Amino acid sequence: MEFGPVPVAEAAGAMLAHSVRAGARRFAKGERLDAEGAAALAASGVGTVWVARPGPEDLGEDEAAALVAAPLAGPHLSLSAPFTGRVNLYAEAAGVIRVDAEALLAANRVDEAVTIATLPDYARVAPRAMLATVKIIPYAAPAEAARRAAALLSGAISLHPFRPMRASLVLTRTEGMKPSLIDKGAAAILARLAALGVEAGEPVVTPHETGALSAAVAAAEGDLILILGGSATSDRRDVAPASVVAAGGRIDRFGMPVDPGNLLFTGALGGRPVLGLPGCARSPKLNGADWALERIVAGLPVTGAEIEAMAVGGLLKEIPSRPQPREGAAPAGRPFVSALLLAAGSSSRMRGADKLLEPVAGAPLLRRAAEALLASRADEVVVVLRPGDEARRAALSGLGLRIVENPAAAEGMGASIRAGMAALAPEAKAALVALADMPEIGAKEIDSLLAAFDPEEGREIVRAASAAGEPGNPVLFGRRFFEALRGLEGDEGARAILAAHPERVRLLPLAGRAARTDLDTPEEWEAWRALTA
Repeated sequence: MEFGPVPVAEAAGAMLAHSVRAGARRFAKGERLDAEGAAALAASGVGTVWVARPGPEDLGEDEAAALVAAPLAGPHLSLSAPFTGRVNLYAEAAGVIRVDAEALLAANRVDEAVTIATLPDYARVAPRAMLATVKIIPYAAPAEAARRAAALLSGAISLHPFRPMRASLVLTRTEGMKPSLIDKGAAAILARLAALGVEAGEPVVTPHETGALSAAVAAAEGDLILILGGSATSDRRDVAPASVVAAGGRIDRFGMPVDPGNLLFTGALGGRPVLGLPGCARSPKLNGADWALERIVAGLPVTGAEIEAMAVGGLLKEIPSRPQPREGAAPAGRPFVSALLLAAGSSSRMRGADKLLEPVAGAPLLRRAAEALLASRADEVVVVLRPGDEARRAALSGLGLRIVENPAAAEGMGASIRAGMAALAPEAKAALVALADMPEIGAKEIDSLLAAFDPEEGREIVRAASAAGEPGNPVLFGRRFFEALRGLEGDEGARAILAAHPERVRLLPLAGRAARTDLDTPEEWEAWRALTA
């Protein structure tokens, strides 16, 4: 890849390595400069610009990132669309991930242009959590390097979902032990199980002696048996582990190199795992028992070797040198995005026809637009119709979306956006506002917009643009703008919001004129069909 300063007259076709201004117009870092842009820069007095120009053996950053990341996809895993050389890997279920560290290291050694970062091996993750990110550092990478890295990453990350299970919890009490301490321990453990999706019966409390405890363990019916002793276990022949053996079970491991959590023991009874919990399990704070429990529920082995390997990173006690997590900080993950499809217009310029029912590839345009949103990474699709519009409603039949009616449809687009925003799922973190009369917007284009959204990077509004950089539709708005969207009036749509926050808008060029192609008249339909025939 060529990189460095060039005269602006020679920069057309290259990507800008740094942002630059030409009067009021700002050319963004990474933007491909066309002849018109180069002329504008020259006219404003810019003589030299820093550019990047891929060589014949290079892949563009997005193409390279997609190639490297593709082998990471698998069961319960999904990939984002590439954006600025980055592809993220997300969890589609709660569970525990496994990471092949050797494969990851080998892939990162292929070329400095190609990087892959992941969560730690055995990390517990929630649905939508980001597990890994592939980032191409420069604006292009050698194609051969991308292919070599991809070959090393097949199966390098796997997600093991938490399985439906029933657990039996047995607690023991010692003489003089406060009932509140038993209740506290039971509550903490039941909360842990619930967070993993594990059902639990009523806890059983017995005296802290082998006969009573072994009887309770033998009678336990759960897929998993948990024991929390009223007195700490200090040897594999102590009361709790001895009770498992007396009930016909076995003890596999006593003690673990994780602090807190040293006094945990593992075993089995009738093919079911038994977990002897350390006293620190009475606290909701992370301890070694959490690591063991998560792996058991995820169907992963918890042998002596696995427990021994927990030593690295096993110092969990809070110490002054360990920074505390930011209060209120949310884990990185794929945001919940609601898509609003505006379809309440009157088609007044179609001279009696309905543009949204015009056929495109054998289906009404409205249905095609809805199917594109449903096929994308958007989490829900809400369609706004005019009241009583049975023809458009019929065009959407059988699709898994929600339809809301806009009683103020005559007011214009602002009213339709208001109606759609009122119907959003409460967990929505972003809203994609899409127009139903744009036949060249498909799931791929929608996914590109979603991949570009990143409030932490200042991309809180992502607006589709033509390949030449002309602003168009759809537009993705972060949650910060929901209140303003709910207050829109008239037929200007969200233009006022876009104009008021230019610093938060990121234009995303799409191929050709997809972001600018909307068909409002019979003549426009005729011309478009002739062009695409």
